[in-house]
Amino acid sequence: MRGKKLAALATASLLVLSGAACGSTTESGSADATTPASTPKAGGAGGTVGVFTWWADGSEKKGLDALEVMFKKQYPNDTFQNLAVAGGSGSNAKAKLASDLKNGNPPGSFQGHAGAELMDYIDADQVEPVDDIIKELGGESVFPKTLLDKLTVDGHIYSVPVDIHRANVVWSNTALLKKAGITSTPTDVAGWLADLQKVKDSGVATPLSIGGTWTQTELFESILASNLGADEYSKLFSKDGKWDSDGVKQSIEQYKKALTFANTASDGDDWPNATDMVADGKAAYNVMGDWAVAQFEMKGKTYKTDWDAFAMPGKENIFDFLADSFTLPAGTKNPGGTQDWLRFVGSKDAQTTFNKLKGSIPPRTDISSDGFSAYQRSAMKDFKSSDTKIVSSIAHGAAVPLAWSSEINTAMSKFYQDKNTDNLVSALVASHDKYAQ
Repeated sequence: MRGKKLAALATASLLVLSGAACGSTTESGSADATTPASTPKAGGAGGTVGVFTWWADGSEKKGLDALEVMFKKQYPNDTFQNLAVAGGSGSNAKAKLASDLKNGNPPGSFQGHAGAELMDYIDADQVEPVDDIIKELGGESVFPKTLLDKLTVDGHIYSVPVDIHRANVVWSNTALLKKAGITSTPTDVAGWLADLQKVKDSGVATPLSIGGTWTQTELFESILASNLGADEYSKLFSKDGKWDSDGVKQSIEQYKKALTFANTASDGDDWPNATDMVADGKAAYNVMGDWAVAQFEMKGKTYKTDWDAFAMPGKENIFDFLADSFTLPAGTKNPGGTQDWLRFVGSKDAQTTFNKLKGSIPPRTDISSDGFSAYQRSAMKDFKSSDTKIVSSIAHGAAVPLAWSSEINTAMSKFYQDKNTDNLVSALVASHDKYAQ
């Protein structure tokens, strides 16, 4: 990584987020935690606030729409402008954002993933610190210290987190599993592959649904983390990472086997269709982040009755982590309005409403689980459990910066076509050697 250093990037020791880690107080966390950050300051700064995201479809759009309504009520002097760009888990949006930033036309605020993804913008001086906003919101008294560590570069925080997601979730259609005679959750990846075969033998044409390249990367990283465990997986993103190890090669072979049970996908296929295939009984399994919860609910499907979910099984209980956050771009035309937006998305009210709709869990620790879905309550419990090992997602920008993740996605896309394990290993090793420090 270039220039500035991101604290605790992709290291397991700093990723064990727990309730105990949330209770500490430092200088930045000793701000008045009772500050009503969601309360308008004289109606807001005024002017237009363009908010750039990739929340343009499904439950993500539903959550953003709810935020827009709340923001207009709480900051009536500000005018919200939805700049969402659809497709590719943000790949399309990130390409347009890069162009806008390069051309000196930043939005009011843009969505980014906590972790390595933000380094590209920080190194290019394209975002400003938001330390004062985090302090006003309550700092470490309401946000886990380890989460703030992941947002901290050279002593400064550059984004306000709005949600926590788990990427390595296997979603299933209960009726199709029953038809195949599957009555228990597998204990490892090999067992899951065996269940995929059972589903196929029962007459289901598509046991596993997938979308475009980024969903395939997410499937692969889920298998990889399950096989390697948290420490070895996290080490892949350090200077000593071994992308040509036996464990990586085994994971590639198992990933290749999983693809034999999947539908044919093109790069532009997004996640809602793949999730809908499970909800509609056209596929038995899909590996997706837990934003899928709201997608099932939007289709009127009931947890544990119509669908079920479990983390990709392996040697440890892995929580493949990502967090969406919002930034203060350098040179934005209305920084006061952007700061209003950041106060708002960091508030208790906004995070409660948004995460209930999106299927994620709040990063704030002062939000009750009451009113959240049964799945979300289980995710909250897992996230804080000492038995859970939390790692950073590749596909969603937490583990690696944008340039590295782009090369990994390119390698995954080629592998989808040629299924050549040696070529994929070589590409992954080359990317590591180019970017890891």
